[in-house]
Amino acid sequence: MKCVIAFEDGTVFRGRAFGAAGKTVFGELVFNTSISGYQEIITDPSYKGQIVTMTYPLIGNYGVNREDAESDRPQVEGLIIKELCEVPSNFRSEGSLDVYLKRHGVIGVSGVDTRAITRHLRIRGAMKGAISTEFPDDIEGLVERVKDSPGLIGRDLVKEVTCDRSIVWSGKGDIKIAVLDCGVKYNILRHFEARGCAVTRFPADTSAETILASDPDGIFLSNGPGDPEGAPYVFGTVKELLGKKPIFGICLGHQMLGLALGGKTYKLKFGHRGGNHPVKDLRTGKVDITAQNHGFCVDFDSVKDKGVEITHINLNDNTVEGMESKEMDFFSIQCHPEAGPGPNDSTYLFDRFVDHIRKEKSINA
Repeated sequence: MKCVIAFEDGTVFRGRAFGAAGKTVFGELVFNTSISGYQEIITDPSYKGQIVTMTYPLIGNYGVNREDAESDRPQVEGLIIKELCEVPSNFRSEGSLDVYLKRHGVIGVSGVDTRAITRHLRIRGAMKGAISTEFPDDIEGLVERVKDSPGLIGRDLVKEVTCDRSIVWSGKGDIKIAVLDCGVKYNILRHFEARGCAVTRFPADTSAETILASDPDGIFLSNGPGDPEGAPYVFGTVKELLGKKPIFGICLGHQMLGLALGGKTYKLKFGHRGGNHPVKDLRTGKVDITAQNHGFCVDFDSVKDKGVEITHINLNDNTVEGMESKEMDFFSIQCHPEAGPGPNDSTYLFDRFVDHIRKEKSINA
C-alpha cells in the first residue's frame, strides 16, 4: 500500500506501508542510529509521541520475541525504515516485525531514503510529522493537519505510559526499591532484580507520602517520554523525596531531579538517540559508550549553583549527562545504562546504587 511521510515544513517522502496500514498517525519525527535492537526501541515508552526513523538500512531480519520487549506493547507512533525483511531468520524469533506491528496497531513505512530523512532532521531539527495511507495525494491538507497536531513541548506524555496502580515486579530481595514509573523499561527492572532487589513500580502521580509509607530502602526515578516540564506533579514529588532516601535517576528521572532542584531543561535540536554516544566521567576521566534516547536536557547553568556536582558530560556536545549530591543522597545519569539495546559500559551504576544502599543499611543496623 502506498504511503506518505509529511513533515511540518512541507517536506514529503513516499514509501510502502507495512504493519497496521490504512491509517494516519502524527508525532515528532526523530531518528535512531542503533544497528540492532529495533524491538527494544519500538517498545520503549520513552518513544511515546514520536515517529522513529531507523538509520540502519535492514530492519526485521531477526524477527521479534517476547523476551526483548521493553514494555507490554509497541510505544512508537510509527516506524520508518529503508528495507523490511519479511522472512526473519533467528533461533529466538517468534514472528515477523510486520505481523507484530499489525497486531498492535502500529504503522510502518519502508522503501524510503532514511539517510535523507536523517540528514534533514539534523539540519532542520526534530519536527512534527505524519505517516498516512489515507491522504497520499492531499499533501497540502496533510501538512496543515501536521501543523495543527500536538508537539512535545509542554505536553504530558508520562500519564500515557505510567502504570495505573502499584505493581510488584519482584517481591524477593534484601533491598526494597520503589520505582517512580514515568515509563520504565523492563530491562531496568531486570537489572535491579538481578542484584537481589525487591522492586515495586508506583504510578507517576503517586505522592511522596505514599512512596515513603512503603518503607523503601531506595527510590528510582525512571526514564519516560517527552518534555519533563509537562509533568510538574512528578518533579514536585521528587522535590519532596530529596534527602529522605537514596535516589537514582535515569534519563527523564535525571531531568526531573534537575527540575526538582529548581533548575531548567531545554529541548535539543534533534536529540540523542542511538547506541554509540560517548559519555565522560569528569571525576575519573573514563569514557563510556552509551545508549541514549532523549530530546530534552538539563540546563547546566541552572543547576551549577544548586549544591550538586556535575559528574558526566556528553562528549558530542558537552551537555549534562550526570549529577550527584552527597548531601541530598542522589545521583543521576542521562544515558540508558540498562542497555536495552546498547553497550554495557554503564551497567556498573546499578551496582553503585545497590551497594550504596547496602552499606547505609549496615551502618544503620
